[in-house]
Amino acid sequence: MASTVHDSAVQEVTTEPSTDHLTTGSRTGTSSFYFQCFIVVIAFMGMATNGVIVYAMVAAKEHKKHPLIFNQNLLDFVYGATMATTSSIKLGPIYLSGTSGHWLCLLLLNDSIAWAAFLGSLINLQAITVERYVKIVHAVWAKNKLRRWVIYVAVAFSWISASIISAAQSHTTRVVDGHCYPMFFWKSQDARKAFGVWYFMSFYVIILLIFIFCYGRILVVLRHQASVMGPANHGSTGSSNAHSQQSNKIHSLVGDH
Repeated sequence: MASTVHDSAVQEVTTEPSTDHLTTGSRTGTSSFYFQCFIVVIAFMGMATNGVIVYAMVAAKEHKKHPLIFNQNLLDFVYGATMATTSSIKLGPIYLSGTSGHWLCLLLLNDSIAWAAFLGSLINLQAITVERYVKIVHAVWAKNKLRRWVIYVAVAFSWISASIISAAQSHTTRVVDGHCYPMFFWKSQDARKAFGVWYFMSFYVIILLIFIFCYGRILVVLRHQASVMGPANHGSTGSSNAHSQQSNKIHSLVGDH
C-alpha cells in the first residue's frame, strides 16, 4: 500500500496538468482569502460607523423622535456586525460536522442573519420614503391621521418580514463533505427561477418605483412652496421690483433643476 501511495504521489508531481491545477487552485484560494479580508475591513467600518450613530441617537434621545431613522442605522449595524463575523470565520479552514456544524452553516456561514438585516434595511428604507412623502405631500392628513403606532408597526414589520424571508430559504442550505452550501439545493429549477423573479420585483423594481414616485412628488411640492413663499416674503418689504426679481430667480432655479 505504501508503494502504491508513493507511486501516486510521484505521478501527481510529474504530470503537468496536475501541477497546473494545483497552481490555479492556489491562486484562486489566495484571491478568495484577500477578498474575504476586504469584506471584513469594509464590514467592520460599516459596523463602527452605524454603531456610533446608534449610540449618539440613544444618548441624545433622538431614537424616540425618529424611530425609522434609528431603525435604519440599527439594521445596518447588525448587517455590518454579522458580515464581519461570518467573513472572519470564513478566513480559516472549517470542517463542519454533526448538529453543531449544521447550525453553524445555517445561522452564520450562509449569511442568513446578515441577509435578514439587509432585507430589513431595504424594507425600512421604503417605510422612510413613504413617511416623508405623506408628511410633505399630505401634511394636513398626516398631522391629523398619522399615529405614532403606525411608525412602530413599520419598524416591527421590517424585522419580522425580513426574518421570515431569510428563514424560508433555510431548506436550500446543506452541509456536504464538511462545507456549507447556502441557497444551493432547490426543489426544482422552477422554484429557483420563481424566487429570483419575486426577489427582483420586490427588492429592485418596486423599491425603485416607490423612490421615483415619492421623491418626485416631494420635489414638485417643495418647488411649488418655494415659488409661493418667495414672492410672498419679498412682497412684505414693499418693493415690487425685488419681488419680481426674486420670483424670476426662483423660477430660473426650478427650471435649472
